[in-house]
Amino acid sequence: MENVQYRLEMQHISKRFGGIQALNDVSVQVAPGEIHALIGENGAGKSTLIKILSGAYTRDSGTICIDGKQVNISSPLDAKMLGVSVIYQEFMLAPDLTVAENIFIDRLSGGKKFINWKKLRKDAKEILKDLGFENIQVTDKVGRLSVAHQQIVEICKCLTRNAKILILDEPTAVLTVTEIDRLFSLVRLLKEKGVSIIFVSHHLNEIFELCDSYTVLKDGGFVKRGQVKDTTTEGLIQSMIGRELSQMFPKRNAKIGNVVLKVEHLNVGDKIKDISFEVRQGEVLGFSGLVGAGRTEVMRAVFGADAMSSGKVYFLGEELHVKEPKDAVKKGLGYLAEDRKSLGLLVNQSIKVNTTLTALKKVASHGFIRRKYENQQVEALLKKMSTRYGGLNDDVNSLSGGNQQKISFAKWIWADCKCVIFDEPTRGVDVGAKVEIYEIINRLAEQGTAVIIVSSEMTEIIGTCDRAIIMSQGRITGNLRKEELTEDMIIKYAVKGD
Repeated sequence: MENVQYRLEMQHISKRFGGIQALNDVSVQVAPGEIHALIGENGAGKSTLIKILSGAYTRDSGTICIDGKQVNISSPLDAKMLGVSVIYQEFMLAPDLTVAENIFIDRLSGGKKFINWKKLRKDAKEILKDLGFENIQVTDKVGRLSVAHQQIVEICKCLTRNAKILILDEPTAVLTVTEIDRLFSLVRLLKEKGVSIIFVSHHLNEIFELCDSYTVLKDGGFVKRGQVKDTTTEGLIQSMIGRELSQMFPKRNAKIGNVVLKVEHLNVGDKIKDISFEVRQGEVLGFSGLVGAGRTEVMRAVFGADAMSSGKVYFLGEELHVKEPKDAVKKGLGYLAEDRKSLGLLVNQSIKVNTTLTALKKVASHGFIRRKYENQQVEALLKKMSTRYGGLNDDVNSLSGGNQQKISFAKWIWADCKCVIFDEPTRGVDVGAKVEIYEIINRLAEQGTAVIIVSSEMTEIIGTCDRAIIMSQGRITGNLRKEELTEDMIIKYAVKGD
């Protein structure tokens, strides 16, 4: 591709934050009408590179060229004027304004004194129709739209700014399978229109389905560039983590013992109907099903986060009565919520506080925390979990997604739980961090902890679990043994009753 005129060339980009070298001599090229994957583990430098291109950060060195012309991007306004737009996981939308108002939010009046509302709505309709989403009503408030439709509005907003370079940062993280298919169709349409797209995703299957070329980053440095058709999943994983991945799911040598948690005839409102299951010491039990099947609702009710309508929960042979989550924690039941930032961590508190919060009595003496002992214990635990961080007093928000998830795990390991529920334990983390998290789960099981994994990734259920329960429409439709766990069998029971 040496003779191709690139739409974007970022050459020898470096960026340092204090003592941390976030990017070191990184180069990326994207052609017009090309979908280019930016790949790497959390902390590899992807977000820093994107923020430099979008004007949120200023590079220390290196050059940026758009359509062969060197440009200076020192602010988001500079990037926007040059046709660079970013769609982050957290959308930049005004929820109380309409779809039309959001699409044209930075030029509602078109430079005139008054807003021509009729023309504004007409133009918004035309943009949506052009992209195949005429079913979205331009007069609806954005806050009432589905996440998928909010994402479409965000893309439309970018296109009204004549975006030539569109960056999609983990765009499928909160979408259903059907919504992902529609998003991919839209991205391919934009490609046909000549838009250059940078696609960031931890899901390698999406990269092989959608992207033309790729760049791999590791530890802030450039590793490899190539055409997607010329590589394999194993090849990309090896480039990302710097070592061969002989086994995605490490083997476990756990002895399965007595029943720890038993649920009988659980009902929650009209959503969850007659759920019964049990999990034993050293066992990893999976819960699978389509989005909306009711898996999370079951776990929240068991943990005391939501009220049960009826049913019984037994823990270590005794009936468990929990009015709120702290009652469950006192008994030795832990629950890692799927929404890590909102429900799993205190993101503006330190790494140390987040780790020891579940069992402060372990580091307290006569009502006072033994700081030195606490530091030693937390450092030892995080080292065992291969957690990468600056200092124990750093905010959790300063960590990459994979390391944030490890802190979430550490909290429940510290609490010495007899049973832990992990809801989507590897959502939003890279391949290398996934393997490390699977190793942590294995160690917990080998220590005799009963583990429940709720996951939307069938390969994760198949690779990590001894047994799996499949749900559909609030009911259990399948209970599969290890030897029965295949994608075909999971899908068969997941769509049962639909």
